[in-house]
Amino acid sequence: MAAVVAAAVLAYLLVHVLYRYFPPITLWTGLSLLAVAAAEAAWAVSVRARIRDGEIGVGGGRLHPLAVARSVVIAKASAWVGALALGWWVGVLVYLLPRRSSVRVAGADTPGAVVAAVSALALVVAARWLQHCCKSPGEPPETADAAPE
Repeated sequence: MAAVVAAAVLAYLLVHVLYRYFPPITLWTGLSLLAVAAAEAAWAVSVRARIRDGEIGVGGGRLHPLAVARSVVIAKASAWVGALALGWWVGVLVYLLPRRSSVRVAGADTPGAVVAAVSALALVVAARWLQHCCKSPGEPPETADAAPE
């Protein structure tokens, strides 16, 4: 959360000074983040199903444990990138929203900034979901028959 706020404050300050030099913000601007979020969410569903079904290990048709560990690293990095991007786009929106009726370009850039912010939020959510799905299952409960006497 602190990264989002810090990025938003920095973004607002930069946009306030440099907005006139920015290229147009289109609806396509943030969609790459949404594509990564969709890929991570799909991978999270797959990893979760494989862990649930006990298909983790070395061998044909099984998901290697290192692939799961690498997925956690990718998820952590994506969560940070998503948080910083979300902060950036929130800062841009804080600058644009009050100016959209008075500055034509700000009004035109607002929808693209909203899509980018939503896409960044989706990336954070998908990354956190992937992290959650990569947890190893808990130990099975001991049965009464297996309890030591």
